[in-house]
Amino acid sequence: MKMNYFVVGTNDMAAARTFYDALFARSGLQRMSPTDRMTYWLGEDFAFAAAKPFDGMPATNGNGTMVGFCVGGEGDVRRLHALAVDLGGACEGPPNQRGPKFSAYVRDLDGNKMCFSD
Repeated sequence: MKMNYFVVGTNDMAAARTFYDALFARSGLQRMSPTDRMTYWLGEDFAFAAAKPFDGMPATNGNGTMVGFCVGGEGDVRRLHALAVDLGGACEGPPNQRGPKFSAYVRDLDGNKMCFSD
């Protein structure tokens, strides 16, 4: 079994597109927007999306919910963490060795938590 995709909620699609376009700029992912309420960033065996909730209610972040990205090495973890913060994200844990992984944590513009690890 493998994960099919991961979706985070947003209340501002334009801001989410700007944030994730810049964050994923060097990843080789392709952006696709099938509707005005959802945008995907797609790669081989990879699908991530930001979406306005289908029920029309405001998007909220899930307490305990997090998406993890394996980004390469320690330098990539540091670079993406710094980039996410520069783009307006919030640091949730600076780059550091945590158990067997070197990782860093951030929240996007809507408060969705993500981890970058080697």
